[in-house]
Amino acid sequence: MNTITLRNSVKRTKLSLLALVTTFSLVFTSCGSGTSSKNLEIPGLNGPKVNLVGDNILIDVVFENITVEGGARYAIPKYPNSYIEVAPDLESNGTLMAFSVSLDDIFGDNVRQLDPLTLPGGRAIPGVSEGALPAVAFSIEKFKNMAFYIGPKVFGIWIPLKKLGMNGAMLTTRFYTGSTRVGNLSLVGEDANGENAGVFLALSVSSSQKRSLEKIAAKN
Repeated sequence: MNTITLRNSVKRTKLSLLALVTTFSLVFTSCGSGTSSKNLEIPGLNGPKVNLVGDNILIDVVFENITVEGGARYAIPKYPNSYIEVAPDLESNGTLMAFSVSLDDIFGDNVRQLDPLTLPGGRAIPGVSEGALPAVAFSIEKFKNMAFYIGPKVFGIWIPLKKLGMNGAMLTTRFYTGSTRVGNLSLVGEDANGENAGVFLALSVSSSQKRSLEKIAAKN
């Protein structure tokens, strides 16, 4: 290895470490304490935000750096009463991704018969002892390798992201709706191939958690 190549390699390593430190600085600054009821703020994202309307879990995420000219609604495989909608965000120049997930689908037999999957790229699902859950993977325009996961007490959504700059790292924090903890939110860096970065939102789907969401929805 010549001197120029070595210098370039060292420079790339320093930049990668700087990006990782910067990302974690933003993350830990935004998290607050474990009892603050403040959700993780992810650069480039507004959300996710979760609410329960009737028997549907509504999850909204705004991608601040992605632009679409028009909207579309997509069916979710194995979830006949659920959908994803992607549209220009009315309050910014970004893109709104809205999930409507039916509790009938979550508690139905179809999804529980799915094959277990890890996160895209083969990494274990954070907070799950087996590292995998029954899941359905799918792609829509501009968003490849999305997935819905279901377990005895958890429903998870994998949302792919690009250029997080935190290779091999993973951070999991509590996730709140209002002051009520409803699950965990994980920020997952790129894998060894520099791919498969994203956000994993794991929501409790126990009956007690459903009642908590209903109380929050009634206040809004």
